[in-house]
Amino acid sequence: MWGLGGRYYWGKRKRGGNVEGIVVVFAWMSSQDKHLKNYIDLYDSLGWNSLLCHSQFLNMFFPNKATSLAFGILDELIKELKIRPCPVVFASFSGGPKACMYKVLQIIEGMCEAQVDWDEYQLVRDCISGHIYDSSPVDFTSDLGTRFVLHPTVFKISHPPRLASWIAKGIASSLDALFLSRFESQRAEYWQTLYSSVSMGAPYLILCSENDDLAPYQVICNFAHRLQELGANVKVVRWSDSPHVGHYRYYPVDYKAAVTELLGKATVVYSHRIRQLEGEKVGMEGAHNGISEQISSLRKAAVSTSHNFGRLALEPSDQFLLPSSMEYHDGRTVGSVQHKRKEDLKEDLIHLPSSLPSINAHGVLGQILFDVCVPKIVEGWDLKPSSVPRFANTRRHSTFNPIKCIRRSRL
Repeated sequence: MWGLGGRYYWGKRKRGGNVEGIVVVFAWMSSQDKHLKNYIDLYDSLGWNSLLCHSQFLNMFFPNKATSLAFGILDELIKELKIRPCPVVFASFSGGPKACMYKVLQIIEGMCEAQVDWDEYQLVRDCISGHIYDSSPVDFTSDLGTRFVLHPTVFKISHPPRLASWIAKGIASSLDALFLSRFESQRAEYWQTLYSSVSMGAPYLILCSENDDLAPYQVICNFAHRLQELGANVKVVRWSDSPHVGHYRYYPVDYKAAVTELLGKATVVYSHRIRQLEGEKVGMEGAHNGISEQISSLRKAAVSTSHNFGRLALEPSDQFLLPSSMEYHDGRTVGSVQHKRKEDLKEDLIHLPSSLPSINAHGVLGQILFDVCVPKIVEGWDLKPSSVPRFANTRRHSTFNPIKCIRRSRL
């Protein structure tokens, strides 16, 4: 499939339990499909599928083109990982990291300004389990484009045509004039992104040669040393005379052994990471259940407390009464006492008679009391309600004694 900054496609894609993982190959610029066939077969023999990416030359000067290609590769990778999650290894050749791969790292690390669904890219990050650098990384300088175009690996001849050299130098000079001010900032961003990949916890395999003029051994050695300082697991395989991106062709046995070891480490790292993520998930669920249980206990305690307050006045050991806790009913106990407590409190309760004695107003006794108690002449009385003492109201509503009134009437 073609993207804005290059194309990508599946070299080998098998489905089933025999597939160990996926190797994402970031090929060198000017590479063709036939140049990657041996690498595809190598990964396939070890049980790994391969997703290949061919970047365009201008991606080094236009980061937006590299970003567009990176999104396309990630979307294709996410489709496969949603079906069956598995280990993912990034294999970068020559200038592949600068042309695309470092943008992939920025996206999955959340360093990209584009509006994306980070949860999906987190899936890719969790699956990344290894890094392979073959004749890479290459330092990004202003004359890098010219050296790439004129390198023998492009034309497959020892000396490129003079006309091609002139054209390449002219294009490179024009690009330098346009983008020279951006080179240093992009270069710093590029190396910082490569170093930040250490946080993924995946092992590194670096394949290099002392006879490589595009990827000098000293640059690669410094890169490996810095990764180790950051805590990464790094293995460097160095040859003395193999050309740029020609290590597998010159030393197939050593190359295959080193790649096999790295892919084995990637499988172990992925298995350990999955167990760790599952443990964290279980721990979070356990914490959630614990919080739910605590909330439930608090609710039960609150309900129990409210019931206790409701029957505080009814406990025999209590020394106080709540105003609203006592109500008198005919033959009933007080408040909301439980059935068990009814028998214990029955003797202490005051039972009022169900009916009070009444006097008929039209009877003989009623007439006598009316004549005696109600005065007929009230003239000259000094009635001053304000001067009546407070307890007058209390006496007015005191219990009426008819016998006392009868005795007074006889006198």
